[in-house]
Amino acid sequence: MGLSVVAMTYDSVELLKTVAEDEGIGFALLRDEAATHVDALGIRNLDYEPGHRAYGIPYPGIFLVGADGVIQAKFAEEDYRDRPDFSFVLEAAADME
Repeated sequence: MGLSVVAMTYDSVELLKTVAEDEGIGFALLRDEAATHVDALGIRNLDYEPGHRAYGIPYPGIFLVGADGVIQAKFAEEDYRDRPDFSFVLEAAADME
């Protein structure tokens, strides 16, 4: 499908490097320092107050971004234990072609 995969988290660069090496992750892991992008996208989980270890954590989700940099589709869940149904993600990605 010609897609690139990127993950974004607010974890430290050192932790991202360790996870990538330990888990054999072959796609880009981006650090969102201070959850700036999480806030800009409106996906911060507001259940956690400043000072809580999970403060700044986003709702789990997937964005499909077109070649022009515009978000074409957004899949998100409010519970961290849930993930978007990947068949819907693939269908939306195929529709972008």
